[in-house]
Amino acid sequence: MSRTIQVGLIGFGLSGRYFHAPFLTVNPHFKLAKVVERHRNEAEAFDSSIQTVRSHKDLLADPAIDLIIVGSPNDTHFPYAKAALEAGKHVLIEKPFANTLEQARDLLELAKQKGLVAIPYQNRRYDADFLTIQQVLRENQLGDVVEYECRYDRYRPDILDSWKEKDPEGGGNLFNLGPHLIDQAIALFGLPQAVSGDVRIIRKGGILDDYFDVKLFYADKRVILKSSMLAVDNSLRYIIHGTKGSFIKHGLDIQEETQRKNILPNTPDWGAEPESQYGTLTTTNGRFTFPSQPGNYHHFYDNLYRAIVGEIPQEVTPEQALAVMRIIELAGESSRTKAVLEF
Repeated sequence: MSRTIQVGLIGFGLSGRYFHAPFLTVNPHFKLAKVVERHRNEAEAFDSSIQTVRSHKDLLADPAIDLIIVGSPNDTHFPYAKAALEAGKHVLIEKPFANTLEQARDLLELAKQKGLVAIPYQNRRYDADFLTIQQVLRENQLGDVVEYECRYDRYRPDILDSWKEKDPEGGGNLFNLGPHLIDQAIALFGLPQAVSGDVRIIRKGGILDDYFDVKLFYADKRVILKSSMLAVDNSLRYIIHGTKGSFIKHGLDIQEETQRKNILPNTPDWGAEPESQYGTLTTTNGRFTFPSQPGNYHHFYDNLYRAIVGEIPQEVTPEQALAVMRIIELAGESSRTKAVLEF
């Protein structure tokens, strides 16, 4: 039988307001019941049926809440998620899943013991570009992949007054954008044999890393994952070379931009990219424009619901969540030691 999952959301910043709340609102399997905001009432302004509470403990004490979404700063992910699991709640955790591999293991072991779902929010698996790449590979358009490069660049020359740029407990670009790129690579190619990393500060006055170049070594391919905060031209996203062809893709998925316009994700043609963002497929037969699959974060929440009610396993597996954390740690260690490290 269908049931409605009662949700408590910790934090109503960018993640809560523009990623979680809109999709929960239009999904009949979920009800966003309570939101933790320390001083504001922006969730109630978004939806008057939402109740504002001032502490995560208020959520944990509510027996009606089934799922806790941790959308607060990175240093709180582990303690809030652990407390939620101990209270018998499923947890969805914004990336990074935790600040260390050891913390991630602790959370997943606790979830397993209690029969609960603990999952990182890897929405970028459902971006238009990544769904399109999966189609390209599924159709064997490129042959055997020999090199895969993914970039997530921005141009942000000034240091923001934000924990993401100043708090060493989970701040920095590798923790911010790295989980997306690493998770996508693991979803496509599985676990690597070795990892190297170049993690640096490139902006004047920078406190935490704002550039990374992470390489994953496989027996038959190299995976290159890069991000810079000083890329004026930051449209390039993917370059993939195979034995039969190449695929190049520019432009960021439009779902976040659309949600910032206060458009709920139940509109026609949701996530459909403009033709100007379509990728280019080049083979020995010529060069072609390859239409994008529509981006669709609905798939993440649909899978989450079915995992919670026990119908199917969670698509972002515990093993993959651990692999992302291990690669982040190895990339940092590799950058410090200038060595290629076994996975």
